[in-house]
Amino acid sequence: MASDSVSPTLALLMELAAIPSPPGHESAVARRVAGELARLGLAVEIDDSGPRVGSDTGNLLARVEPTAAGGIPILLCSHLDTVPPLGPIEPVVEDGYVRNAAGTILGADNKAAVAVMIEAVGRVLAERRPHAGIELLFTTREETGCQGAAAFDTGLLRARAGFVYDHAAPIGDVVIAAPHQRRIDVTVHGRAAHAGINPEDGRSAIQAASRAVADLRLGRLDEETTLTVGTIAGGTQRNVVPELCRLEVDARSRDEGKLVALVEEVLEAFAYAASLTDCRVETFVDDLYLGYRLGDGDPALRLARAGLERAGFVPRGVEVGGGADANIFNAAGLPCVVLANGMEDIHSPGERIAVADLDAMVEVTLAIVEEAASAEPGDGA
Repeated sequence: MASDSVSPTLALLMELAAIPSPPGHESAVARRVAGELARLGLAVEIDDSGPRVGSDTGNLLARVEPTAAGGIPILLCSHLDTVPPLGPIEPVVEDGYVRNAAGTILGADNKAAVAVMIEAVGRVLAERRPHAGIELLFTTREETGCQGAAAFDTGLLRARAGFVYDHAAPIGDVVIAAPHQRRIDVTVHGRAAHAGINPEDGRSAIQAASRAVADLRLGRLDEETTLTVGTIAGGTQRNVVPELCRLEVDARSRDEGKLVALVEEVLEAFAYAASLTDCRVETFVDDLYLGYRLGDGDPALRLARAGLERAGFVPRGVEVGGGADANIFNAAGLPCVVLANGMEDIHSPGERIAVADLDAMVEVTLAIVEEAASAEPGDGA
């Protein structure tokens, strides 16, 4: 696929993107990534998280031993899965952008980061650049709530600052705050009855669920809080009063106190609706990940800003409504920052990324490696 006019980063992205890897089915792209790492002379460890999170492979970890005295060892992380494609993936380059010619997602989220990480580390090794130690982690099932990262043993890491290239925005954006997210699974139990003969004997689980949803404040509640009912499924057939209805609710906020109150509001709405309709409700609440807010003294943030500036970009701190693997690492005590890498229209048929941004993120990565190599080990780490 590569030619004289195609950079190695672009060639690798196009190859990786063409390999479907919806959540839970990352093994094919994992094998390709492992092959690239082996080509660089790196040993690859695959953890045992696959069966625990419902994936056909585990997370991949590779290390580049330090060559510089002192400095701050770093982690580079990207996820291997994409949202499920709705058709074939045929990467093409048009007008300086990589996109999918087949009318579904491209998978630049997050395979652009995978390609950038591999190319940058390849250059570090080939050019014998001094560094304080680099770890490469490729995770599974990020798109379903950072499940691979959550199942990874962070005690294996030597890094003291982490970087995740997983924000769809112009290069220079640095995520300084991300939300807490909780999932709420709701099951409403009613009573089945014939819809035409004795509907009065039934208790409609769908009616109870509808009452609750109508009472919820959905969408963007304020600048840092959102609530969504993502799925509803219930009933068996049109002539039966439905005895069961299941819903999946997404609640998130950068303010944990607001999130706690919002979850309680959701639970009360379903309990009240069930009581009005003589139904019963079961709920399950789970933390998908914790939020974070980075301060100016955090080593990952300092290195990210310095690296962007060294590469010619102006750092811009942003607060976001979506989580990433960085949420997991920050909660585990490893300062980790998310950087924008130029992706556009992710999770849609219009997804694309500029070829120039792929090459630019390689330079940003090399700059971060250089900054980490020269940093004082005890300075904020």
